[in-house]
Amino acid sequence: WKLMRVISGHLGWVRSVAVDPTNEWFATGSADRTIKIWDLASGQLKLTLTGHINTVMGLAVSHKYPYLFSVGNDKLVKCWDLEQNKVVRHYHGHLSGVYCCAIHPTQDLLVTGGRDSVARVWDIRTKAEAMVLGGHTHCVSSLGVQGCKPQVITGSHDNTVRLWDLTKGATHATLTNHKKSVRALQIHPKEYTFCTGAADNLKIWKCPDGVFMRNVSGHNAIVNAIAIN
Repeated sequence: WKLMRVISGHLGWVRSVAVDPTNEWFATGSADRTIKIWDLASGQLKLTLTGHINTVMGLAVSHKYPYLFSVGNDKLVKCWDLEQNKVVRHYHGHLSGVYCCAIHPTQDLLVTGGRDSVARVWDIRTKAEAMVLGGHTHCVSSLGVQGCKPQVITGSHDNTVRLWDLTKGATHATLTNHKKSVRALQIHPKEYTFCTGAADNLKIWKCPDGVFMRNVSGHNAIVNAIAIN
């Protein structure tokens, strides 16, 4: 692994990154309240999007529409139309900062999680809050969404991971193995497994019920992000 390029331009911490499904560009969200779109091949800045009034904490790029979704500490959930480069929808409901977001692969749903301890499921087109996934007792800091069961998985500062049944809008399973905040979560693209990260360990679990498979040790500090290729 060699460092290829350092890209500078943000004036604050970079808290989120999302890559366009066509691999042509990627977006970054920052504590400077901006979202920047960069050319993936050259690293050149293509665009800066302004509108958030606090740190941009999460980004998700649609594979179906020319949309970019952003969430922030300003409680805002925004849908940007990348053909017009402007916000076309707001999703109102979070009571505090929003930390993470993910798009459902087959349905027109956006899932967001935040400091109000819930994950909210939104109808992308109507802006309606389809359901509230409640049960965590602290911030929802990480989440994953997939087409098969469980369709939504959330990680929280209450040290638990919850698997959700979207048809019922209820918890399918609660995983209590972690002893520290679950700040990172990633679903494997092919294996029907997922990985969660906390300061105590990385843990690999099997879907659909969250059967514990193994620990991955090495970090002795907070884990903020996981990516699986």
